[in-house]
Amino acid sequence: MIVTGLLLGALLGYVLQRSRFCVTGAFRDLYMTRSTRYFTPFLLAIAIQAVGVVLLTGAGVIAPEAAQFAPLAVIGGGLLFGIGIVMAGGCATGTYYRAGEGLIGSWVALIFYALFAAVMKYGPLQGFTESARARTVGDATIQETLGVSAWVPTIAFSALVAVLVVRQVRANAGRTAVRLPARRSGLGHYLADIPWNPWVGGVLLGLLAIAAWVLSTAAGRNGGLGITTPSAKIATFLTTGDVTLVDWSVMLVLGILLGSFAAAKLSGEFRWRVPDAQTILRSAGGGVAMGVGAALAGGCTIGNSLVETSLFSYQGWVSFVAIMLGTWGAAWLFLVRPQKAAAASRPAPTLTPAA
Repeated sequence: MIVTGLLLGALLGYVLQRSRFCVTGAFRDLYMTRSTRYFTPFLLAIAIQAVGVVLLTGAGVIAPEAAQFAPLAVIGGGLLFGIGIVMAGGCATGTYYRAGEGLIGSWVALIFYALFAAVMKYGPLQGFTESARARTVGDATIQETLGVSAWVPTIAFSALVAVLVVRQVRANAGRTAVRLPARRSGLGHYLADIPWNPWVGGVLLGLLAIAAWVLSTAAGRNGGLGITTPSAKIATFLTTGDVTLVDWSVMLVLGILLGSFAAAKLSGEFRWRVPDAQTILRSAGGGVAMGVGAALAGGCTIGNSLVETSLFSYQGWVSFVAIMLGTWGAAWLFLVRPQKAAAASRPAPTLTPAA
């Protein structure tokens, strides 16, 4: 049954590549340009998954378990992960799908991400990670604290997202996207030629997240989408040969690479791109921060910001905010500040009086 992880991962990779869906961009653009172009569709994906999880749980199909809340580890790890994804140029899934497009910088970030996640989860720093994550407090979820059904936060959040979606759709009404000449006709044109709207990416991401719960449970793994732990398992398997590490989640992340590669090849967007030395070093540092941060926080922009949030766990939502704040801080440090410095160093234009 673990082959279903590969198939679902391939679909996810295809969707991410065609819609250019990356949580790093969603958080960064919210800070730098006040744009919610990807942020609101990401919230929509969470809402869709939340409804699906409650329905499937009620039907007895799945039995999700929210992570216990370790505030110091979640906040510290989330901030570090947020900094790392800006340095790496993409979140966990964003790094995977960009690697599938041929970006060498993303491959560098991905290697260091997987390696240091393995160091933290299965290697010499495993004890430190377990100790940090063992310092938990209180209830795991919002509904536990309030003593209400999971439907209460699900309906409240979904209603809020619906308002945000309607407002954004109305604000963008009348705008037309610039399209290049079609290379194909029919279904191929829509699948490979034109970029997919962020709303399409958000809806499909939410639906695939629901499917992940069902397929993962059927394969004997109680969980939804996840990127950090399977990445760590791949690095550990490659160094130990322990085949028991190769499970549904490992097949999922390998599928993301395959799906994004297929999408990039079909759309003509695949090519090997080698960045300069400074970018490679920054990508490596970003990968280290991602691996360490995600291990401490108990998840990345997928495991925490998408999946745990749909369970309304404190880990999910606190990590969501921490990652976003880390992204904003890194965006200022690596993007905004250099732009301002460059603008300040340019000489002022000289006005020459007319003859």
